[in-house]
Parts: sequence; C-alpha cells; structure tokens
Amino acid sequence: MDSNPDMSPNYQHEGNQPKSIKVDVHGRAYGTGKRKEAVARVWLAVGKGNVTVNGMDLFKYFKKNTLCRKVYNPFIITSTSGCYNVIATVKGGGISGQAGAVAHGISKALADINPSLHAILRSGGLLTRDSRVVERKKYGQHKARKSCQFSKR
Repeated sequence: MDSNPDMSPNYQHEGNQPKSIKVDVHGRAYGTGKRKEAVARVWLAVGKGNVTVNGMDLFKYFKKNTLCRKVYNPFIITSTSGCYNVIATVKGGGISGQAGAVAHGISKALADINPSLHAILRSGGLLTRDSRVVERKKYGQHKARKSCQFSKR
C-alpha cells in the first residue's frame, strides 16, 4: 500500500500547486478584455493610478462619467484605486463596449498581479466575460424581433 504514490500523505497533485504570478520583466501584468465587438489589451503596473487608453487620458477618451466609472469599477471594488498605472489599447465596437472591454482586461490583470484579489473580483462578476451580443436581423422582418405590420383583412 505504501508503494502507491497516490496514497502517500505527502504526495501533491499538480493542481494543488500555487498559481504563479504572471508579471513580465518590467513588472507589468497583462490582461485581455472583451465586450460585444470590442477587444482590449491591458497592461497593469504599480504606479500612481494613471489610466491611458489608446494613448489618451481616460477622461479624454471616454467623455461620459458613467463609462469612466465602469472602467474604474475593478479598482473601486478591490480598494486599489491609485495603486496601479494602466495602459490599454482597445479596438472595435462602440464606446460602451470598449469601456466594458477595458474594465474586463483590468480585472484579469489585477487577478494576475495580486492573486488574493481573485475571489473579490469573481464575486463582483468582473472576471466573467459578458457574452451578450447583438441579435442578427432575420429576413422577412424589419429588425431582429420586429415583424411587419399584421393586417387581418
């Protein structure tokens, strides 16, 4: 019975190993975020809290406060606002989808740079990809759900 390595008490499976922190040589964590048709590539580094999106300041790129709040949401939930600098490049989709993609990328990078925040981000629903996309238009109808006007006679 002792010859079987699975039965010995000090044997560890590969799944029990602690997750390694995914940080590059510059001290940055990387996360990819997606929302609707938008894809964001986000780099997170320890800093003063500067957020740059496509080479512009966050408040210049996303002019609406609701979108800026959506991007800052991962920092607010984890109480890490002002601790990390963010550099993000985002393509595709509209401005709302891009804000959601950047927030998703920030959440994934935060979970990589600080694994203790993973449970907080998961419970806040920030690590889950929002899979809702626009429903396609069907032929014989005006829109995806709107049909032509019905005439009884």
